[in-house]
Amino acid sequence: MNTRCCAIALLLALSGSVFAADTLVVLVPDPIGLWLITFGIAFLIAEAALPNYGVVGLGGLVMFVIGAVILTNAEIPVPLMIGLGLISALLLGFLLIRALKTRPRRNVSGDDELLGSVTPITSLQAGSAYIGWVHLQGEQWQVLCETPLQPGQQVRVVARKGLLLEVAAADAAPAMNNDGGE
Repeated sequence: MNTRCCAIALLLALSGSVFAADTLVVLVPDPIGLWLITFGIAFLIAEAALPNYGVVGLGGLVMFVIGAVILTNAEIPVPLMIGLGLISALLLGFLLIRALKTRPRRNVSGDDELLGSVTPITSLQAGSAYIGWVHLQGEQWQVLCETPLQPGQQVRVVARKGLLLEVAAADAAPAMNNDGGE
């Protein structure tokens, strides 16, 4: 079943029980505090199912703490309220850290990472000082340069044509792409 449907059903069930708890005025001096605590817990539970990076959970934590402050005149022990608030804050922090780890990151492979990379020439092709081999991103690549290459020389990747990388000496200024663009 969809997690959003479960979260909504949980909120509706809790809201119904909270509104029915209005008859508990004899036990709890202020039912608003009980409502806030219940909704706060429901929002913290919903935070685990909804992709909103802590907005609902933060609201639930605030409701929980405000409800606990309202109920301080009741017979509920203050250390219990503080402990539940801290546990809720830790849970919310854990969920936020997990959510932030799933954010998109920059490319670490493919053409975007290849272009501009600097690497040494590992070997030259027999009979040509303009064609060689490099080890880049865990792979052996054949490279082509307009100037003569030497083993160990640092080169910068300026373009990719299939399985061949076009390179320039790393100490040379980066070459502009000749696509007609500026």
